[in-house]
Amino acid sequence: MKNLWIIYLSLSCVLGGVLSQQPSFFDAVSGLLRDTNNLYLGEPPDAEELYSEYDFIIIGAGTAGCVLSNRLTEVEDFKVLLIEAGGSEQLFMDIPVMATMLQFTDANWDYHTEPQRAGCMGMREGRCSWPRGRVVGGSSVLHSMMHTRGNRRDYDRWAANGNPGWDFASVLKYFKKSENMQVPELRRDKVYHSTKGEMTLQYPSWRTRLSDAFLQAGVETGGNIVDYNGEKQIGYSIIQFTMNNGTRMSASRAFLHPIKYRKNFHVTKNAMVTRILIDPWTRRAYGVEFRKANRRYIIKATREVILSAGAINSPQILMISGIGPKQHLTEKNITTIVDLPVGYNLQDHWALGGLTFLINTTDSIRSERVATFSNILEYFSHHTGPLSAPSGTEAIAFIDTNNPNDPDGYPDLELLFVAGSLVSQPSYKQAFAIDDRIYNKVYGPIQDRDTWMVFPMLLLPESKGRIMLKNKNPYTKPLIYANYFSDGGHDQKVILHGIRKIIELSKTKAFQKFGSRLHDIPLPNCAHHKFNSDAYWYCAMKTITNTIYHHCCTAKMGPRDDPEAVVDSRLKVYGIKGLRVVDASIMPHVPAAHTNAPTLMIAEKAADMIKEDWGIRIKPI
Repeated sequence: MKNLWIIYLSLSCVLGGVLSQQPSFFDAVSGLLRDTNNLYLGEPPDAEELYSEYDFIIIGAGTAGCVLSNRLTEVEDFKVLLIEAGGSEQLFMDIPVMATMLQFTDANWDYHTEPQRAGCMGMREGRCSWPRGRVVGGSSVLHSMMHTRGNRRDYDRWAANGNPGWDFASVLKYFKKSENMQVPELRRDKVYHSTKGEMTLQYPSWRTRLSDAFLQAGVETGGNIVDYNGEKQIGYSIIQFTMNNGTRMSASRAFLHPIKYRKNFHVTKNAMVTRILIDPWTRRAYGVEFRKANRRYIIKATREVILSAGAINSPQILMISGIGPKQHLTEKNITTIVDLPVGYNLQDHWALGGLTFLINTTDSIRSERVATFSNILEYFSHHTGPLSAPSGTEAIAFIDTNNPNDPDGYPDLELLFVAGSLVSQPSYKQAFAIDDRIYNKVYGPIQDRDTWMVFPMLLLPESKGRIMLKNKNPYTKPLIYANYFSDGGHDQKVILHGIRKIIELSKTKAFQKFGSRLHDIPLPNCAHHKFNSDAYWYCAMKTITNTIYHHCCTAKMGPRDDPEAVVDSRLKVYGIKGLRVVDASIMPHVPAAHTNAPTLMIAEKAADMIKEDWGIRIKPI
């Protein structure tokens, strides 16, 4: 703190005279120091000394790992170690408009899919970029902060597939447990919302007029304004974000910062797990091996090892540890302890990227208008202004393409509205891994224009992929086979429906106030199709294919007679004692949601189940 005040006083003396015309400068410096203090002094430190054993070892400090750490250490007799491969959350990571830029930092695992027959054909080397969080807080630090729970039918479907206790009526309380709803008109709904949790939810403190046009266009075309985390999901809404006072609210800030001083909790950072230790005779997980600062550690777990490394890393760690498809493990010279379908059932949400509309006003978000000195001052003074806008995503719609007029339908399509496009920020081309030739041909001519964009996002895909090992080295990235559009036609038809709906919205009075016009330079590899024909759009969606970063389902929850199941309904790995998987990997099917909120719910429910299994009485929620 002493050094912070020295910096503050120095800046004041040097810049005070120069910036005397900027009345908010000193407020901004004070705000910057406040934010720095709150973040760096709030996060639990890297433990200097580790015990030889803990009751629970949690692998991965992402959304699930942070929740579990908080809830399990409520029991004073539980000693908990949290292991994270990445480092601490940084101040710039919590500036909402910076979300996409975080992909270029060490906080990203920087995964890419393998080339495929359909999908990602316009990306560099035919590989889609799949960013994943490698930082305390995990992907809750990298994502765009959108909080959507999904539809009640998602969870009723999980339960109907042989997973008792996972129906919507049973899990709603766990969605609410974490929630601190700050939107005034929504916090009054006590049936579906709560104000008592750690994760604050807000509408953005700053947004463009284009988001209002999106809502108005939805109403013009027969839609309704809806709280999509309430009773019904179908309709249009401003997005509910995991933000607090205009800044990112990561899982670390929400769940780890409050437990910094708990004596029964340790976190070790920049620690790479190399395998889970399993006794091959008793088939019991008894610890974890990891490397940190070129040193090998073996720490034992007297109760359980909990794997919360995410839908890519969790299956990789399981397979390296001898849990996975026997034939595949044998090919990689790994001794199989339990033969399970780990890595199968990979699911995701994806969309056509780059569906762009030109406007004749300056209402869109463009980097040169955002990163101004006055905006920076405003953000650090008040956490308002364009820097508080989460990467330009502002509004959302949920549509049931099978029953479009049913206000209580089951959405299979999401329209994600962005008050800008690929040309709004020069780095977007790199973030989405778009081939230079395609980008320059299609988007180069409009790179200085104001635009808006909508992602027509598939919510209930039928295509499934797989995670495989390249070798048994834990430092080698796994092979990701997304298998987009491999289902035979259903998935592309849903996205096409979305494209047609977006074009319809662009022609409404609400959007015509801005002179909205579809950008019509065709993608070069699709130019042999008539522009705006179904055939053209089918080609386009397989060229610029954008993941929405909702990778899941690779350690599927299911009954013992389910040939795809890896864990049971209490998230215990079949055939192994003392080992659970708690993260998005266990989802049987991807819900009609951005997966951060469902992962929070899964971790909350898992924490209660773990406590119950060890004889701890659960307080009613």
